[in-house]
Amino acid sequence: MMLTITSQEMKDVLYALFKKYEFTESKAHLLADVFTQNTLYGVNSHGINRVPFFIETVKKGIVKIDKEAKKVEAFGSIERWDGHQGPGIINAITCTNRAIALAKKSGMGLVALRNTNHWMRGGYYGWQAANENCIGILFTNTQPNMPAWGGKESRIGNNPFIVSIPRKEGHIVLDMALSQFSFGKINNYKLKGEQLPYHGGWDENHKLSRNPEEILKTEQGLPIGYWKGSAFSIVLDMIATLLSAGNSTYRIGLNNYETAISQIYLCICPEIFPDKELQQALINEIINYTHDATPTDNGNRTYYPGERSANAKKYNTKNGMNVNTEIWKKVLSLLKEE
Repeated sequence: MMLTITSQEMKDVLYALFKKYEFTESKAHLLADVFTQNTLYGVNSHGINRVPFFIETVKKGIVKIDKEAKKVEAFGSIERWDGHQGPGIINAITCTNRAIALAKKSGMGLVALRNTNHWMRGGYYGWQAANENCIGILFTNTQPNMPAWGGKESRIGNNPFIVSIPRKEGHIVLDMALSQFSFGKINNYKLKGEQLPYHGGWDENHKLSRNPEEILKTEQGLPIGYWKGSAFSIVLDMIATLLSAGNSTYRIGLNNYETAISQIYLCICPEIFPDKELQQALINEIINYTHDATPTDNGNRTYYPGERSANAKKYNTKNGMNVNTEIWKKVLSLLKEE
């Protein structure tokens, strides 16, 4: 069952909830805005659906509400930061802003962050970079939740990877996990009582499955591109670990909860070049060429990365956001409980 909620209603409820759990006023506003924006863009799996789990990590002290990311080392336009296991959303916004500032000063800026928590929807920070006219390349490692290709046990993470490119007519934002479906998306199908449209992972008999409950039980997602996604996951984990001097997927997996993870925030400022109009023309040429493809089915069409999310935001802003009834009841119960 679904119900429709306005973004303002959600933001007000979440602000009150985060204040209840003793976040400062500014942090409560920021968290409420990010969770709401993620839902507004149609990514409920990393928006409102994640709020109960986020509160659980706060209650258990996994997310330390009074801690923030701090710079520990600097090497020109490359910096290392420590998140001190503070809220992943707030640490991510801080480090994206820092990478943007470095890029605007030097053309390119990189922040490697260690000891942070889940950033929820990585695409939020891609939009953040693009809104400042920067290209963003961002990624995070995770707990082990996919088998390396050829193995049975989960040994690699589905390490979300984001690329954003600023554009006047609408930014390009690629936001993807390295599993065929993010685990939040798999849980969405479980909540709806639906099978996945394609194989998304392995069941307990190590058979490829479309059953979301079976995949959530094993925590064995299917890498995108099979062996290619497996290799991509490994190298992203290595880069994030080496540059941040933080935890690898292996070490993250030693904890009961996914925490103290490592992330990379790389921003590039294309405005250092004098040909801004040419840049936009070249991007639009690629988009127009892609859009001009013959659709495989009537009523279908091609999209550039981030286009459908932007359309979802427009629709949900006008009509309200569809939210799972049980999830919303859980959020309200957290607000009311003593």
